[in-house]
Amino acid sequence: MKNIPKGFRLGTAGAGFRRPGRDDLGLIISDQPAVAAGVFTTNAFKAAPVQIAQETLRRGPMVQGVLVNSGQANACTGEEGLRNCRATLDMVGRAAGVDPWALLPMSTGVIGDQLKMDLWEKAVPALVNSLGGRDAETFTRAMMTTDAFPKFVERSVTLSGGMVRLVGMAKGAGMICPNMATMLSVVLCDARVSVNAWQDMFRIAVARTFNRVTVDGDTSTNDTVLGLANGASGVDALGADAALLEETLEAVLGGLAYMLVQDGEGATKVLHIRVIGAADVADAEKVARTVGHSQLVKTAMYGRDANWGRIVAAVGRSGARFRSDDVQVRLCGVELFRDGRPVPGNHDAKLAEPLKQRDLDVEIRLGTGEGEYTLLASDLSHDYVTCNADYRT
Repeated sequence: MKNIPKGFRLGTAGAGFRRPGRDDLGLIISDQPAVAAGVFTTNAFKAAPVQIAQETLRRGPMVQGVLVNSGQANACTGEEGLRNCRATLDMVGRAAGVDPWALLPMSTGVIGDQLKMDLWEKAVPALVNSLGGRDAETFTRAMMTTDAFPKFVERSVTLSGGMVRLVGMAKGAGMICPNMATMLSVVLCDARVSVNAWQDMFRIAVARTFNRVTVDGDTSTNDTVLGLANGASGVDALGADAALLEETLEAVLGGLAYMLVQDGEGATKVLHIRVIGAADVADAEKVARTVGHSQLVKTAMYGRDANWGRIVAAVGRSGARFRSDDVQVRLCGVELFRDGRPVPGNHDAKLAEPLKQRDLDVEIRLGTGEGEYTLLASDLSHDYVTCNADYRT
């Protein structure tokens, strides 16, 4: 398919796990073994597919595909959930002609439900037959639950030996506060790259992108980010080329991370929270996350309210080190707070138009050191409550 990296085939099918008439199974097959990297949830209740994917990668870094389903998280399902997950890999692997242990599983949906194995068995033939006939958008739609739109980013980059392609696909709108890494993401790349180099650049790129977003402060049981590089382009990524590939990979993941926040359940704003002048990066992160998780800050931004007091209060309880008189706060470029008191002026009038925009810049200077951190966060609206109150019904 157009813009899919060389050597990868995508397929989807509808099993009817949750709603008839939509695809809820996705399969990626690499025509040759691919170097794999994975970053997973830090939640103690790891879903069965997370456990098995981690087990597979411990056996070796070479895989040949990814199997994903929506509608059932297969989390908190005990030994039966693990057996069912392995059984789905076995039936799909045999049908696709690949080793089941060369497939990495991902699942999303309601926690606690066992997989509907009868529906899996019926859908596998159509899933395998569709391989090569699906694009990034179609595959991403098969992963969606409460997402409002499919999230995918396609990039190409010219290295010394020629052009390589990358495509990243992700789902997620709620239970979003990756800490590693309900989000799932897969990145495909046709560059030829060493195991260590690919895993290192992937880990760094995830830390700089997916690990710096929050919608609601919840880390899912199923969070998984997978990267496959199969070398089908024949183009090596070494030295300066490896650095260029890493830059492109980060751009792909950064685009997906932004979309996760943009599509946060009920979200109308993306807050770009930048903390500078902290004693160190850890302190800067404490401040950014405390502000980004604050329900009072989030609701103020939804209401287009230039309530700097909520921001300052969050900074004050973050646990970071600073002198209160050194703190400065800017919202959409307008300085609101300095020297321990509000800056004179009609802030509401100045910010009336800027606060109507989707993207809002929040800059916090601590005046303590050189630590910096940036976090993307959503606002909190009435629709978030409606969506999650009705999630299972």
